Amino acid sequence: MNSTLLFNIIRFVFLIAAQVIIFNNINLFGFLNPYPYILFILLYPVNTNKSGLLIASFFLGLTMDIFSNSGGVHATACLILAQIRPAFFRFAFGLSYEYQTIKINDRLSPERFTFIFISILTHHLLLFLLEFFKFDFILDALLRTIGTTVFTLLVSILIIYLFKPTKK
Repeated sequence: MNSTLLFNIIRFVFLIAAQVIIFNNINLFGFLNPYPYILFILLYPVNTNKSGLLIASFFLGLTMDIFSNSGGVHATACLILAQIRPAFFRFAFGLSYEYQTIKINDRLSPERFTFIFISILTHHLLLFLLEFFKFDFILDALLRTIGTTVFTLLVSILIIYLFKPTKK
């Protein structure tokens, strides 16, 4: 078994477990929950099989839907994020991102912050628009998106740098 595959499986299980056990029980101000489980999609290696990312993202979202009883909104948001992730890479890092060795968990540069922020914002916007799915609740969805995006961004950056691999 490839070490990258093993590491991604461990990351998948760890992020799902942390989300279900810890982060689903955090309810800041009564409506803000962080969703750092999407770090799996963000930290997935750039130059690997895209279909593997799509399948893993679907199962990531499906697992969250099972634990959250949310009817498929997490799976949809994760799949769409995984599909448009290359466009976010191109936007944040430029056209030659595929030829560079991009590691999100290196030091926080403006490009990395932009990529993480846009990805989290997109995921949360899709998630809450699908969750509310009524035009009357558009303001609630947008407010929840903004608040949860900021909260998830802070938690995600903290997680990335707490578990940053040591340099040899």
